[in-house]
Amino acid sequence: MNHWRARLAEGCERLWYGPRRRAWPLLPLAWLYGLLRRAHEGLYRSRLRRPRHPGVPVIVVGNLTVGGTGKTPLVIWLADALTAAGWRPGIVTRGYGRRRGSEPRVVTVHSMAQEVGDEALLLARRTGCPVISGPDRVAAARLLVTDQGVDTVLSDDGLQHYGLARDLEWVAFDAARGTGNGWLLPAGPLRAPLATLASGAILVSTGGPAYIGGRRALPVSLRQRDAVRIRDGLRRPLAAFAGQTVHAVAGIGHAARFFDQLRDEHGLQVIAHAFTDHHAYVADDLDFGDGLAVVMTEKDAVKCEDFTGYDWWAVPVDAEPAEPARGLLLDRLGQIVTRSKAKSDPEGPT
Repeated sequence: MNHWRARLAEGCERLWYGPRRRAWPLLPLAWLYGLLRRAHEGLYRSRLRRPRHPGVPVIVVGNLTVGGTGKTPLVIWLADALTAAGWRPGIVTRGYGRRRGSEPRVVTVHSMAQEVGDEALLLARRTGCPVISGPDRVAAARLLVTDQGVDTVLSDDGLQHYGLARDLEWVAFDAARGTGNGWLLPAGPLRAPLATLASGAILVSTGGPAYIGGRRALPVSLRQRDAVRIRDGLRRPLAAFAGQTVHAVAGIGHAARFFDQLRDEHGLQVIAHAFTDHHAYVADDLDFGDGLAVVMTEKDAVKCEDFTGYDWWAVPVDAEPAEPARGLLLDRLGQIVTRSKAKSDPEGPT
């Protein structure tokens, strides 16, 4: 099953990022998808449905395209930057891959990926911030504020979830792929038109500079750190694997970038194994039978801890935005707080 899903994903990549003429037969479905999107958004614009606000600044982090854009490392960077500046951020996330129930779940470093979702567990471990997973982002955000005492909410992959009101959007794009052919699903990779982005949204391009819809995006580098042995946490520089043949495993939105970085930046000889995003691994998936080291993404590693081999390694990835990013984040957040105070006390002090 994974083989066919992976083949389908590869076919979509070729279609969306190739010549437009190949996707013409799917344009009627893209138009229908666009109509359904506009109808959904119209419910909120017309106030038939009202977005709910948790009472603290909400920063939505997401991507307008299908596939990996480095969104998770960006969320980690934002959480770390806010914490360093004296804020107490919390994170709400859908919890993709969780198998039990739809109620909000508090995520700890000891949670199981199968119960809270792989990205949720990774975010909790990497940031040390309160994290709650669940499809009801409004309920999750309220729990963060009332039970966890956060003063800022980061909504991971929440760009198309209008039920939770937002104050600021950070939207990630892959610099090399951009918006592909520029069409909506299923003819193209766009989940929503570029025009739906708020005028004040901060666009970031992972992997290098890029212009998105005529706007210059903030460049963000994605750096692979030392490998960590899954069994015992031992660290080893990726340079120590240079020249070695390894099995590289990635069940993420843009697996090719992970493989290319291992080859091009660190000199590993890669046997690539691409799985679908959020793949639920079993031991047989990674039984390659040759004794070579297995190197995988952090998101994959949290799902393999119960059956890890001795020579299995996770590779953490850090987002490194261009210099203005931290100041831009804190300036925008300060403006949000100022506006909020002005609304709650429009006449000012007496």
